[in-house]
Amino acid sequence: MHDTLPLLRKTDFPVPRRRRLTTLQVNLGYRCNQSCLHCHVNAGPSRREMMDDANIELIPAVLVARGLETLDLTGGAPELHPRFRELVSAARRLGVRVIDRCNLTILSEPGYTDLAEFLAAQSVEVVASLPCYLQENVDGQRGEGVYARSIAGLKRLNQLGYGQPGSGQDLKLVYNPTGAFLPPDQVDLEAAYKRELFERHGIVFNQLFTLTNMPILRFGSTLISKGRFDEYMHLLKDNFSFANLEGLMCRSLISVDWQGHLYDCDFNQMLGLDLHGKAQSRPHLADLLRDDFAANLAEIPIKVADHCYGCTAGQGSSCGGALSDAEPLEYAA
Repeated sequence: MHDTLPLLRKTDFPVPRRRRLTTLQVNLGYRCNQSCLHCHVNAGPSRREMMDDANIELIPAVLVARGLETLDLTGGAPELHPRFRELVSAARRLGVRVIDRCNLTILSEPGYTDLAEFLAAQSVEVVASLPCYLQENVDGQRGEGVYARSIAGLKRLNQLGYGQPGSGQDLKLVYNPTGAFLPPDQVDLEAAYKRELFERHGIVFNQLFTLTNMPILRFGSTLISKGRFDEYMHLLKDNFSFANLEGLMCRSLISVDWQGHLYDCDFNQMLGLDLHGKAQSRPHLADLLRDDFAANLAEIPIKVADHCYGCTAGQGSSCGGALSDAEPLEYAA
């Protein structure tokens, strides 16, 4: 696989200022039941990296110590971690909002067929990845049969109240482009998703997030192999919007890898760009238990590189979808 970091390090991206920490985003491991082309984590069935017990047990303590509002669980498929349910339950007992970044097909994996019921019982917010409402596009990006299993998963979540008006069970979908181009307008695409999924399958959901493909790991390596890396970076930079800096997730979020190390965001985590800290030690989840470390977070500059243009191009892109109402200026072929 091609290393994209040397191509991204030199940057003129403006350094955003951090705000109050509200969200702990934890990558529980890289093991996944799918292997997707766009995956910036390079996750898959053969990966064995999983968070150990010591770090799992730190998470509820950090949530309390820092008064955090949200625990955002990701992977890989986070549900594959053997202590996923235990961690979710502990966070919910603390009154913390829990987000599960779900790929939908996990809901029909052997041993996980009761997962949807667990998520509903714990009132976990499900953010489910579905790159298109058309079978040919989904199966082309994620593998044959993924679309049918994803639709079955959405129907099961709907049966449990997810996405239904007034249920309080939030179901949000995530769109990734199938190639080297920017997402279309989020509002317009959400309307299309809601219309098509309801008419084709009777499926309802609350909101659609559009995410820009990041030029790192598997997707970045593919761009290099096809000789399109520079073209894609030009697309991102040409569509930079200063207004999107205001809503960047790194301003109120800390990302944690499967070993407990801290990063400004999930993308920096995948590039190995640690949160700034003392030279002799990498910042760790345990450091968030220290009042002095937490108090100094606002003074620690966010690490940036050229991939950050992926979060600020066009409408912008974050774990919560588009950052502005501006339309992308152009698309790559």
